[in-house]
Parts: sequence; C-alpha cells; structure tokens
Amino acid sequence: MANNISTEQSLTKKVWAMATALAGAGIGFTDYITQLTYLLFLKMDAESEEIFSEESAIPSGYQWKDLIDLDGFELVNQYEKTLKQLSAQDNLIGTIYTKAQNKIDKPVYLKKVITMINGEQWLVMDGDVKGAIYESILEKNGQDKKSGAGQYFTPRPLIKAIVDCIRPQIGETVCDPACGTGGFLLAAYDYMKEQSFNIAKINFLNNEALHGVDNTPLVVTLASMNLYLHGIGTDRSPVVCEDSLEKEPSTMVDVILANPPFGTRPAGSVDINRQDFYVETKNNQLNFLQHMMLMLKTGGRAAVVLPDNVLFEGGAGETIRKRLLTDFNLHTILRLPTGIFYAQGVKANVLFFTKGQPTKEVWFYDYRTDIKHTLATNKLERHHLDDFVSCYNNRVETFDAENNPQGRWRKYPIDDILARDKTSLDITWIKQGGETDNRSLSELMADIKEKSQTISSAVAELEKLLANINEN
Repeated sequence: MANNISTEQSLTKKVWAMATALAGAGIGFTDYITQLTYLLFLKMDAESEEIFSEESAIPSGYQWKDLIDLDGFELVNQYEKTLKQLSAQDNLIGTIYTKAQNKIDKPVYLKKVITMINGEQWLVMDGDVKGAIYESILEKNGQDKKSGAGQYFTPRPLIKAIVDCIRPQIGETVCDPACGTGGFLLAAYDYMKEQSFNIAKINFLNNEALHGVDNTPLVVTLASMNLYLHGIGTDRSPVVCEDSLEKEPSTMVDVILANPPFGTRPAGSVDINRQDFYVETKNNQLNFLQHMMLMLKTGGRAAVVLPDNVLFEGGAGETIRKRLLTDFNLHTILRLPTGIFYAQGVKANVLFFTKGQPTKEVWFYDYRTDIKHTLATNKLERHHLDDFVSCYNNRVETFDAENNPQGRWRKYPIDDILARDKTSLDITWIKQGGETDNRSLSELMADIKEKSQTISSAVAELEKLLANINEN
C-alpha cells in the first residue's frame, strides 16, 4: 500500500512538473492533459502487446512504436496523422480520440511528453493507482480558473456522500446525462464492484451498467480515459458524445446521479423542442431536471446537484416542482455551502427523489448556514458530510423549536410545502451566527475581482440597452 502511495505521488509530481514546464511555453493545462490522454492510451496499447502478447487495438502504422523514434516535424506530422486515423474508429478508441487535435505543435515539447510517458510502465500499475493519478490531474485541471474546467469537476467528497446515500446495487443501471469527467459513474462503480463475485454480474457492471453523456468532445475524452484507467469500458466506452436534451431518452434507468451544467445552454446548441417535457423553458437546469425525471424507471432513484433557482423560480419552475412532488417522492434536499466548487460563487443543492410515489414530506439538511469552506484553507472532505449521511439513513429530526432551533435536519409535511408561494422549496430556518470569514486574502481578492467583473458586464449591457432606447 505504501509503495502504491509513493508511486502515485511521484508520478503525479512528474506529470504536474511537465505541465508547469509546458505552461511556460504557452501550452495550457487542458491542452496538455488532453494530449497526455491520447499518448498514454497509445503507450498502454504497446505495453499490452509487449507484456501480455495481445494483439494491438491500434491500426498498423499509427501505434506507439511509430512515434517513439521520431523527432522534429516528422514527429508532429506522424502524431497528427495518428490522431486523425484514431478519431475515425468506431469503438473505445474512437471515443477517446473524439475530434482529436494536436495542441503541442512544437516538436521539442511533444518529444518531452512522449519521453516522460515512455519512462514508465503504466499497464502493470495497479488500477487504483493509475486511476488516482489521473483523477488528481483532472482535479488540478478543475482548479485552473483560466481553463474553465471547474464546471466539469464535481467535488469527489460530495459525490461519495451522495453515492453512500443512494446505494446503487450491482445489477442496476446508472446514468449521468451530464457526466463531465465521470466522477459519479466512477463512484457508483466503486460502490458496486465489491457487492458480488458472480461473473455475470461483474461483466454486466463492467460493460452494461454505466451510461454517461456529455456534449463536449474534450470532456468525453477525459471521462472515457478516466473510466478506462479504472478498468471500466475496456472495449467500448460507457460515455458518448451527445446532447442529452436534444431527444427523448431511448432507455430507462434505475439510478441517476448528476451535476448538470449551470447557466444557459452553450452557443450553437440546438433549440430544445421536446414533446415529452412537462413544460417549455429555456432554463438549462430545469430542462435537465425534466429529462432526468422522464428517464427514470418507476421505482428508480435520483440524486441531482442543482442551483438555488430551481427551488424557487416561478412559471416553468413551479410547474416542474409540483410534478416532482406529485409523481415523485422528493424526500430529501441537501443545501450546500459556497466554496466547495471550483466555479466560484455557486449556490447549489442536492435533490434526492424516487419515481412513482407522491411526496408526503421533504427532509432538509442545511449544510450552508454558518458553514465556511474554501478550496485553500478548509477544503470539503468526505467526513464533513458524515452527519448528513447518518441523518439521511436514520430519519430522526435534529431540529427542535425549543431545544435545538439550530438543528440542521428538519422535515416539512407536503401540505406545508404546497401552501408556500410558488411551491417554493427555498427553505431556511437556522439563524446565522455571524461566524468570521476564514477565506485567505487571495481568495477574498479573487472573489472581489470576479464580482466587480460581473458588475462591469452588467453595466455595459445596461449602457447598450439605454443607447438603443435613446436611438429609438
């Protein structure tokens, strides 16, 4: 175990040092990790051939051995031909190399990355070690504010707590229709893999149980490789590059775990025209929620991370909430603090619901009021959510109006919810204690800068509107 930790730490350090060196040459971290993924897959294929005498899955002329001895622009040209060839494959390879492009066009830096990868044997490395190394790289990518990759990386301690509550069982199907780098699918797999040693069940888990969708080719590459390095989807990736919202779900699933993207739909996306939706709206999160409600089997369970506006927005929001309360058992809402996501200022909640029974009561756990987490000084860890998981399983209120008004675990009968304006689920009861802000100076400055940029953008938009009004 100690050797595994040592290997993981030393390799992560080596990979990160290379990232720093390339950053000085203008090669961003997201570009680096993508090329690392492409090259690492080629190296592992070569090891499979050399160590285990297995036939290469890569077409002849485009393998690791066809790159390793090249230099200069001859290397760059061969690498780019390889990416083009592999992106056209109709299997796991094609998924990992989805719309692959070379982002390291300077031969000397491409050679450095290849040499680093060639200096290790990756295939024989323990799957948990390989996976942990890759996960740590993805997390560092999420921390990089310039890349914007934080939106694809849900904090792993939160994911583990959610999975510990949902308890997926081997034999069930699990879907994440906005899978990012695959964190939810991976956590569900880890939870299920020790539940049975039956070969048929294990094969189902490895090849059929998990389904992920993302509409960003780069993210599909990272998710597919992340799962592959953990031993999942070794023939065909469970992740596909699609827009989940464009069409009705083709299959129903037992479990949904997701953190759909916040904000508006990306520019260039197809307009949503879904006849199966409960209500038409341009709100991206409400559309993802509708999609997930529809793709659950009767009796299926879901845990979805959603922003605050889903709890209180009128119109379409109220319509969907009422449907969620009548056709589903929305039994639990976990209110999350800011400071745990790599995207700054996010106010979010986890909605837990089961399909097929009406809601009788909603349990709320307030892990927001007076909770201070920062990515630098008090990062969210799994143990911080132990009390929530315990409350989720035991269903005994800790709130008491007289004896414990600050109790974080409280239930509301459905009649109380339905009587609220717009059927709002935006509920708080704990009085803020005025705890000191323990963010670092750099974090405070970053927050101030981000808010000032938001204000500046809003002012600029208002000025444009006023200009148009004056012209008319």
